[in-house]
Amino acid sequence: MRQHHRATISLLAVLVLVSACGGGGADDGGAASKVPDGAAPDDRAVTPGGDLVLALAEDADVLDPSLGRTLVGREVFINFCEKLYDINGDLEVVPQLAAELPETSPDGLTVKIRLRPDVTFNDGTPFDAAAVKISLDRHKSIKGSARKSELASVAAVAVLDPSTVELTLSVPFAPLTGQLADRAGMIMSPAQLKKLGDDFGSSPVCVGPFSFDSRQAGNSITLRKSTEYYDADQVNLDTITYRVITDGNVRLANVRSGDVNVSERISATDVDKINADPTLRLVTGEPLGYQAIALNVGNTAGVGQPVGQVKTALGAAKDLRKAFELSLDRKVINDVVFAGKHVPGCYPLPPGHPYLDNSLTCTERNVDEAKQIIKASGVTTPVPVDLMVVASPDNLRLGQVIQSLTREAGFDVKVRAVENAATLDAADAGQYDAWQFFWSGRADPDGNISDFLLTGGARNWPGLSNPAVDTALAASRASSDVKERKDAFTEALKIAAKERPLIYLFHQRNFLVSSAEVAGIEFLPDGLPRLRTAGFTK
Repeated sequence: MRQHHRATISLLAVLVLVSACGGGGADDGGAASKVPDGAAPDDRAVTPGGDLVLALAEDADVLDPSLGRTLVGREVFINFCEKLYDINGDLEVVPQLAAELPETSPDGLTVKIRLRPDVTFNDGTPFDAAAVKISLDRHKSIKGSARKSELASVAAVAVLDPSTVELTLSVPFAPLTGQLADRAGMIMSPAQLKKLGDDFGSSPVCVGPFSFDSRQAGNSITLRKSTEYYDADQVNLDTITYRVITDGNVRLANVRSGDVNVSERISATDVDKINADPTLRLVTGEPLGYQAIALNVGNTAGVGQPVGQVKTALGAAKDLRKAFELSLDRKVINDVVFAGKHVPGCYPLPPGHPYLDNSLTCTERNVDEAKQIIKASGVTTPVPVDLMVVASPDNLRLGQVIQSLTREAGFDVKVRAVENAATLDAADAGQYDAWQFFWSGRADPDGNISDFLLTGGARNWPGLSNPAVDTALAASRASSDVKERKDAFTEALKIAAKERPLIYLFHQRNFLVSSAEVAGIEFLPDGLPRLRTAGFTK
């Protein structure tokens, strides 16, 4: 049913290599895509108009850029809430609402951003430097902000003139532009902020090709073509409806039937059958993020609070955490659960990533050694482990394979399925033992590493606190030199690997499927379907 002057940052330009690593061919462990990996919109002509339905694997959390935390929220934001910067298919940061890349002072403490002219928010409010200051200040100050740590280096935001803002930093911060290419760089209508305040997420207004129309909690979110967008002649669709369908089999069935036009996160086990179906189109995005198991090693009072002594077996003993990892087999997990379509890995950067040092090697499965460690620890066996997973068929299968593998070494894993947003709440509060989670990845490697390992980091769900890790990561953030940053990341990852607050499992390729009559979707390595130029071919 049809429901009708590019600039780049040199330190990030090297990341173009990521989209080439692993390939997409059928003989390399990946899927054979019918369009190129990380492809720009295809060039088939589309008909203006139409209503597109896209199936999401979970419901988004609050649609407030300051507060949002979920991947599916980012998938919705990408089409109605533009940022100061974005990324392109080569993972280069490029201007979006900014007119050009920022000017940074020699000491790295002053950052000047010039803005795109003649832009309005979707409520008709002018976009200017004052609006940027209001949003950035709000990101830093609103209670419960998920952006506060991302902008922690920003000491002050000043309006130099209507088209220029200046950020004063407390310390040099190399990842800043990368942060401004995500939710920390989303700018909200000051008129709507004044009207709704902390309730902005109930009816958000930004700059974008589409504007927020309505939401039915747990069911759907609808966006409508903007009448104010500065590049409106590139926008084809009348509406986009995001429909929440948690079961991947049902999402695919809905695309086949025509009730849904596009679906994100199709199961890897369905890739071959999709490729064989001429009525469907598959796009494979190379991995930028990872799947991992977080182990609570010190989060007793909540993320960002002083760490404490965790009483669970894994939390209290890093030797047992080593035994737990030794009992896992990443290749078996990939083959059994995901038909070998993903990329096994044991660090937060995928194999072949230019910031991943070759000296970082993986721990191979060794059940005998794991048993010896458990025996030497003196703990009662089997060792109990409560494993929280997001409630979905794929995650449950993953949890069951982890359960089976670790049982051989002497662990008793209980798999507990929880709704997506609730897992984040539990992890933030430290109310978990082990948690299998997915991180979609960021262009700058800092976004995959630092907040997860820094003492007090906003995503340091395990509660790790290691001064040597903190020192290395601070060095990675202070330098704009690629080699210096790589060396600092390597040092931090080597130290953290001995503590094992996170056990990385694999790097997940993104699989997007659509009906053959849908064209113009831009699907970049960040896994966010961009629908600005999408439409129907007939």
